[in-house]
Amino acid sequence: MPNDKGLEENRAGKAVRCKAVERNQLLLRPVDVEKLVGEEHAVRAIWELMGKLDVEPFYADVGALEGEAGRPVWDPKVLISLWIYAYKDGVSSAREIARLCEYHPAYQWLTGMEVVNYHTLADFRIQHQQALDRLFIEVLGVLSHQGLITLKRVMHDGTKIKASAADKSFRRQATLESHLKEAQKQVEAMGDPHSEQLSQGVAQARKRALREKQERLEQALKELEELKRTRAKELAKEEAKGKKKELRASTTDPQARNMIQAKGAFGPAYNIQISTDAKAKVIVGVGVSQSSSDAGELAAAVERIETNLGEKPEQMVVDAAYPTHPTIEGMADKGIDLIGPLREARKAPWDPLKRHGVSKEFYPEAFSYDASTDRYRCPGEKLLSFETEQRKPGWVSRRYRARLADCRSCRFQAQCCPNTKKGRSLVRMEKTAQLVAFEAKMQTEQAQLIYKERAGVAEFPNAWIKEKMGLRQFRLRGVVKVGLEALWACLTYNICQWIRLCWKPRRLAQT
Repeated sequence: MPNDKGLEENRAGKAVRCKAVERNQLLLRPVDVEKLVGEEHAVRAIWELMGKLDVEPFYADVGALEGEAGRPVWDPKVLISLWIYAYKDGVSSAREIARLCEYHPAYQWLTGMEVVNYHTLADFRIQHQQALDRLFIEVLGVLSHQGLITLKRVMHDGTKIKASAADKSFRRQATLESHLKEAQKQVEAMGDPHSEQLSQGVAQARKRALREKQERLEQALKELEELKRTRAKELAKEEAKGKKKELRASTTDPQARNMIQAKGAFGPAYNIQISTDAKAKVIVGVGVSQSSSDAGELAAAVERIETNLGEKPEQMVVDAAYPTHPTIEGMADKGIDLIGPLREARKAPWDPLKRHGVSKEFYPEAFSYDASTDRYRCPGEKLLSFETEQRKPGWVSRRYRARLADCRSCRFQAQCCPNTKKGRSLVRMEKTAQLVAFEAKMQTEQAQLIYKERAGVAEFPNAWIKEKMGLRQFRLRGVVKVGLEALWACLTYNICQWIRLCWKPRRLAQT
């Protein structure tokens, strides 16, 4: 090897010679499409699975028929595979998929080196709701056949995913009405021959955009009326306190709701409800809710599982938001074993007895109950007889009342019932049998151990969808389309589990 001094002597007066990169040229070379991806590539697994599933419903709307004029269309199996592979890699844009078809080996392998128009991809994603539901069930059937679904224990959880709307897109009713009037004027002006001269294409595009804006504003006003109806009691309480709360709706995605998200931030979002079988962490049900609270969502989740798999789960494990009294009773009536933390009873912020001038010496604890006669005896030795019974979720409310004449003649009336126009009353709250059984069960060590497993199962698909698929914000708008996007993501997740737990081990066994 020459020393540095000798190297300098050899380089003196000579230019360095490097291989030039020539980009201004066209190359013609053979491409073996089949060898673009390896035998163990995930895209082959997706295509293999599509060949086993019944995707006939996706062909129902295809108008290109053999023996008739017209261009052939893309095979729905190819389009399904493209979307599943794209979601697997965190791609949810139709334009990006079309771009990847130009150079990415996996996409080129699926399409045979051809490029799919992004309009075709975008339309396909939202045009086959029933077929997509059926495909989701088909995949569940494959996973169930492999023994990966048992429904013996299902973990359920909800997660908030940001809507395709800006945080500042929420407007009050007066503002929405003002914007709607302006949009209507603009739509009418587009048809005026004396308005600005535009090319036909530009004019149609602008008119379509204005019409869509008008439709969104009309939808926002309808959603505002629906919010007023569903939250009437809450608004009435606020008005009684002297506070007027004005509701708002988004002008971008009217069906989105302002929900609390990560780190306590509020923003437009949808509540995605996911049910996961504990055997292999397979998603067995997915739904979309506009409610920011998970309370009341479990009954619908159980119905979805029954629809998808033809049977109800034996056990549902949930977090603290779900075990409301109606839910506890509903699951007991269905014969489903509910596991979830006990909710702490909330105390009233004020004491109603104190507000009515009742002394502490005459609170309900001072009254004695005689079960044989079903009556109470007050500190003044007066009897309170059963009056009415009212059933509430989880509770039975029984009211007992003394005779008015007894109270008026009692020396303790000023301390016991100073302002009553009837005799002193007392309400006894009794828990229903379902609530008592649930509380007793959740005190056991076995139930607490089962609940500790919930986070590792229920939150696993949520993390997978958000981290691996990158679905932290929807691209589509509206409950229906958001539901489709969530279903595509959950379908992809289940197929990923099939690849991981079934396809890859089988390939390894063959080699």
